[in-house]
Amino acid sequence: MRLRRNKRRRNVLAVPDISLTPLIDTALTLLIIFMITAPMMQNSIKVALPKGQAKEVEDTFKEIVVSVNKDGDLFINDSKIDENKMIDTLKMKVGKNIDRTVFVEADKQVDYGRVIQIVDKIKVIGGINYVALATKG
Repeated sequence: MRLRRNKRRRNVLAVPDISLTPLIDTALTLLIIFMITAPMMQNSIKVALPKGQAKEVEDTFKEIVVSVNKDGDLFINDSKIDENKMIDTLKMKVGKNIDRTVFVEADKQVDYGRVIQIVDKIKVIGGINYVALATKG
């Protein structure tokens, strides 16, 4: 007779290996996506501050010009306009066109906050693609 030994097998609990590679890949991918899209999400005014000798490109066609003189009076293409009627007048000038550009010319004595208020009002109008602050160099 053979003696059978009952070998007790120990159930060894194996610690599962957690692979961090997919987690790191996902985190880095999200980081890259946010780094690329974050600057695009800012709603900022594009202003290229001129140096002393800078001149505007002469081929630029000024479609609509909003001017503010030192007294704070508004003009659209050399026609004096009330600030309350500015939006309606610009909507008429834009019409069904899209991608219109509005140039804002302000006297250097005009308060910067006032210029920004005017630019903000213009940016809300549909059909205007770009609001530029005009300078003379």
